[in-house]
Amino acid sequence: MVRYSDELIEEIRNRNDIVDVISGYVALKRSGRSFFGLCPFHNEKSPSFAVSPDKQIFHCFGCGVGGNVFHFVSKIENVGFRESVEILANRANVPLPTTSSSEEEDKLYYMRSRVYEINKIAAMFYHKNLYNPASKTAQEYVKKRKLDNNTLKTFLIGYSGTFNELYKLLKQEGFKEEEILASSLVNKNQNGEFIDRFRKRLMFPIQDERGRIIAFGGRVLDDSKPKYINSPENIVYSKGRHLFGLYAAKKVPQKKMLIVEGYMDTISLHQRGITNVVASLGTAMTEAQGRLLRKSSEQVIVGYDADGAGQAATIRGLEILQNLGCDVRILQIEGAKDPDEFIVKYGPERLKKYMDNAISLVEFKIKNLKKDLNLDVANDKIKFLTEIAKELAKVNNSIEKEVYIDKIALDYKISKEAIYAEINKIIYAKNNNNKLVEKKTMVVKPKIDDEQDKISEPILKRENLVIYLLINYPEESYKKIRENIGVDDIKTQKNKEILQKLYEELEKGNSNIVNILDIFKDEEIVNHLSGIMATDFEITEVTKCIDDVISNYEKDKLITKRNEIIKKLEDTDKLTQDEVANLERELNELIIKLARMK
Repeated sequence: MVRYSDELIEEIRNRNDIVDVISGYVALKRSGRSFFGLCPFHNEKSPSFAVSPDKQIFHCFGCGVGGNVFHFVSKIENVGFRESVEILANRANVPLPTTSSSEEEDKLYYMRSRVYEINKIAAMFYHKNLYNPASKTAQEYVKKRKLDNNTLKTFLIGYSGTFNELYKLLKQEGFKEEEILASSLVNKNQNGEFIDRFRKRLMFPIQDERGRIIAFGGRVLDDSKPKYINSPENIVYSKGRHLFGLYAAKKVPQKKMLIVEGYMDTISLHQRGITNVVASLGTAMTEAQGRLLRKSSEQVIVGYDADGAGQAATIRGLEILQNLGCDVRILQIEGAKDPDEFIVKYGPERLKKYMDNAISLVEFKIKNLKKDLNLDVANDKIKFLTEIAKELAKVNNSIEKEVYIDKIALDYKISKEAIYAEINKIIYAKNNNNKLVEKKTMVVKPKIDDEQDKISEPILKRENLVIYLLINYPEESYKKIRENIGVDDIKTQKNKEILQKLYEELEKGNSNIVNILDIFKDEEIVNHLSGIMATDFEITEVTKCIDDVISNYEKDKLITKRNEIIKKLEDTDKLTQDEVANLERELNELIIKLARMK
């Protein structure tokens, strides 16, 4: 087996522009030569997450994370390097050869591949079992729900066995016990018996966006509890990172995506022609799910019950989507409790009309707020205006904001001036409160760790500048810097390691800025180096800058030597008369050199 070649990695990188890739997860806005957005790896209100199209890197000046397109996919998708390569290769339609890596990586990769295979076999076993004469209860249920054979096949809907039928099948197929247990489809009881997790349940395989079966949901067909059980999280499944039905929905490009609560909602709508629908797997909306939605469509329509007991959690989920740059709309249906019941009663065309008329998050919040207030009462009307202003202050699009203000002023007989005044008051207060935060997060300099904090800022900046020059101007800087600045002249350990590697690579002739980050495997070093690469050192004359930084290091060496001599001369009793004379002469020469450098 061979590893992915450097040439192949480079091809995949070249066919996956980092701005395009990251834009699928983060709303980016151009600022100068870079793009900025809210960091997906930590909570922030002011954008400190920078993406450089020139350098093909990203770096967050708030939390310090950074790297190239492979590092980003690895972190955002919570996968290793190999899988990030596979994801990006698949995105760019680049075929991949068989690979190998470290023993540990190989073991994990192999175990994941075995679990994927187990899930695939299990799905086919459940699906085939649905048509077994003994599965009459399941057959009656799908008939009652009016699911046709094409739908059953598309979603691989099935029916689980009664005790350990799946376990026996997997053993027959040659899977080891540790592999079967890793799939979470089989449990081992206190007596040492292997028992199928899902028994006598209607089965819904869950696929990731690449179409791989990663988990299952199982529904009972009687009154027993719990009604649904789902696969626990394991080496291939994290429920907050996936959406049920996304793989089927993505087969046709979608401008709108409807998100519903359950499996049956998704399946029922899909069968009746509404294919742009997914389900959130019973979780409150997560950022990872939001990024999947944003990547897959321009508009997200939320179609689950936002008026129920989980309303607060629902609204938080909607705000997550909004903060990620999604155009969030809320479906408002009448005459049915959910989209599944609605489409069965009224048909797909009527549901599509409701989807086209889905209201914005702002409108939804206004509608909900109004329910709890009596606008004929002065205090309630003031509260209404205050809360509305808070929501409108979050709207960045000035045209959209003006439309809302016009409508609110007309509908609720509130002057536009009063609404604008309240909004401006909130924005002013927010800007003042966040002034220091914004100043801190927007400063373009690498995050300082404990080691760096012990070193003066001028020295750290100078070290970073040396590395920056070598990366960005290798032809002009390498020979001069190599001859005058040694690795031992560098104070911080990270910069020592970076400089050593850079010297080695530049000696080989590797000066490609795009792939220089691939050299380093340590995450902290990658983050630190991406911060240096993303920093704007405002260099106007490259040659002068190189000469100046070399001169500063030479000056430091002279000062160090001077101080060493002075210390020796403090204890003349240990020196001969000639040694003292030589040291004094050397000291005078150093002082003259330093004076000339000033």
